[in-house]
Amino acid sequence: MDTQKWIDKGYELIMDFGPKVIGAIIIWIIGSWIIKLILKALKKAMNKANYDESLKKFLLNLTNWILKIILIIVVLGTMGVETTSFAAILAAAGLAIGLALQGSLGNFAGGVLIMIFKPFKIGDLIEAQGEIGVVKEIEIFTTKLTGLSNREIIIPNGALSNGNIINYTSEGTRRVDLVFGVGYDSDIKKTKDVFNEVLLSNSKILKDPAPTVAVSELADSSINFVVRPWCKVDDYWDVYFGVTEDVKNALDKAGIEIPYPHQVEIRKQA
Repeated sequence: MDTQKWIDKGYELIMDFGPKVIGAIIIWIIGSWIIKLILKALKKAMNKANYDESLKKFLLNLTNWILKIILIIVVLGTMGVETTSFAAILAAAGLAIGLALQGSLGNFAGGVLIMIFKPFKIGDLIEAQGEIGVVKEIEIFTTKLTGLSNREIIIPNGALSNGNIINYTSEGTRRVDLVFGVGYDSDIKKTKDVFNEVLLSNSKILKDPAPTVAVSELADSSINFVVRPWCKVDDYWDVYFGVTEDVKNALDKAGIEIPYPHQVEIRKQA
């Protein structure tokens, strides 16, 4: 075995690749340090601009990956790897992945749009894609809602960003829409006075905008009234259920009948 020959080959490899490896390590260390500085400065700028927390994390992660990919390409170029070929392979792989994940990319883009334009935020009550719930979490690909019956609802961001969104929280107040029917023998003015007394007695109902009480329909067996008080978003269900119960009690007390279906049994004599 020619030991000297292997030693000479090893020496040649060290002389050829040693400086490149050392240079690549130095570039990696300096590059990583620069990336940290860039990310720190970017985070500071986003904190100053009051960016949404989800958007901040997403942008920082995206920037970190882009800068690291660039750094890896530079390091490989320093070591003598043909970076043009590497970039071509990376682009081809990216295209293939993009075609395979078209739906996911659409959800990704939808998540970015939601975080930039902010049609809603965490804690808002929204209606979208046939679902109603409180926004629990806004992720890159999906948004999670807590439904009215404490269900977890997960909606893809692509569909969410392209569809209609009703935000019940953004305005701060909501109108409670109620309909009550009374008998045709009832006095309309007296009935409206009963409804208004119920609304005035509820401390969670706002004075401005003022509640609405009006006859909406002369139905087959009842005079229907719309009762529309306003309240803060958090008080919606308290007002809804409270007014419904109080109206029933107040109508009973005033002797005003609430119609209900009757069945008449006719017996034919044999």
